[in-house]
Amino acid sequence: MPTQPQRNQNPIRKNLCKAGPNIPTCEKLMARIPVSKQILGLLGWLVLTFAAAAIGGAASPNAGAFYQQLNLPGWAPPAWLFAPAWSVLYLLMGIAAWDVWRARGLRGARTGLSLFIIQLGANALWTWLYFAWHQGAWAFAEIIILWALILGTLVAFWRVRPLAGVLLLPYLVWVTFASALTYTTWQRNPQLLAQFAIIEMPDQSIFSTLRLGCAGMRVPNNSSSGPRSA
Repeated sequence: MPTQPQRNQNPIRKNLCKAGPNIPTCEKLMARIPVSKQILGLLGWLVLTFAAAAIGGAASPNAGAFYQQLNLPGWAPPAWLFAPAWSVLYLLMGIAAWDVWRARGLRGARTGLSLFIIQLGANALWTWLYFAWHQGAWAFAEIIILWALILGTLVAFWRVRPLAGVLLLPYLVWVTFASALTYTTWQRNPQLLAQFAIIEMPDQSIFSTLRLGCAGMRVPNNSSSGPRSA
């Protein structure tokens, strides 16, 4: 019967799809995913990616002004270039993650997608280290870790979908350039970008408020335990 061979092919197709990303059967399986589910998946990965961008952006409301205060090298890009460049990079990141997800799913691409999410967190952290806390040394150390995470993500994506790996290449190139810029500005601005130091939160943060509140609740020592004069 014609229906019986089709049923028997389903397990074979699944195994072939797991065996490699370039097998035509795998492409057929991807095409069978409902369009509505693919669109929702794309939106989900884009929302996740741009959420990380928003977390980083919250740390740099005055990034442009701070950037202009730095002693910049001659090859430093203008401040206005960063926003459009990062917007394009975040868009490419979200599409790459979505392409891997629809090819293998969360379980089949667990390593690559886990690395992708981790590097998003590292990406957002760098903005806080550099623009909010002005920690040049920590920012440079962290961006090296970020670069390694991006490279690992790119390799993992490439093994699943070469196109997804290609989409991350501009991101890797940009962060390579950003690493050099971070190191150079840190070295040229020792007063504005500190060496390795304890990170202090801004005075207007909630942590400062909590610190002041705890100081007011501190238990007095024996020398000051007597009654206070009016």
